[in-house]
Amino acid sequence: MREIEDYELFQVPPRWLFLRVETSDGRVGWGEPVVEGRAKTVEAAVEELMETYLLGADPTRIEDHWRTMYAGGFYRGGPVLMSAIAGIDQALWDLKGKAAGMPVYELLGGPARDRIRIYQWIGGDRPADVAEEARDRLEAGFTAFKMNATEELRHVDNPATVEAAADRFGAVREAVGPEVDVAVDFHGRASKAMAKRLAA
Repeated sequence: MREIEDYELFQVPPRWLFLRVETSDGRVGWGEPVVEGRAKTVEAAVEELMETYLLGADPTRIEDHWRTMYAGGFYRGGPVLMSAIAGIDQALWDLKGKAAGMPVYELLGGPARDRIRIYQWIGGDRPADVAEEARDRLEAGFTAFKMNATEELRHVDNPATVEAAADRFGAVREAVGPEVDVAVDFHGRASKAMAKRLAA
């Protein structure tokens, strides 16, 4: 690999963004720089970083590039910048792994486990819908689920909203039993005041 020659970004509905980085010797690395719901914003950040720092650079200097992208500007951090950097970082590691002829996890020290437990997302806004979906996924072999607990919330919502979330969760728990893990996601919809009421 001589230098980073080109890049291309692909927005994939409904919410993904993929980065393709190409080197002057024809190698290609891929990364996923995205914040859900902000693909266009992250795309602009990736373009800025690629144009400012990386085009024409040695793709193997991954740590140096990471530090330059992170600390090279006056403002640091935040989900948009960090997602842009992460996607670029992934693409550079992908390039290095391909050049070395091995998967990236080998470059990073080898596997840490042979198996990993995963959860299945279950959707729907009504308890009966979510419960039925949980039952179907349980039959497919999943032992952990993650669900949306509420529809959109007001900053301080009414007791009926809290009760509906509890009912939704209760319907899932009843459908899958006590041996299955159920995680609840509020997708940033709950204010601190509502989070306290919902958690109780």
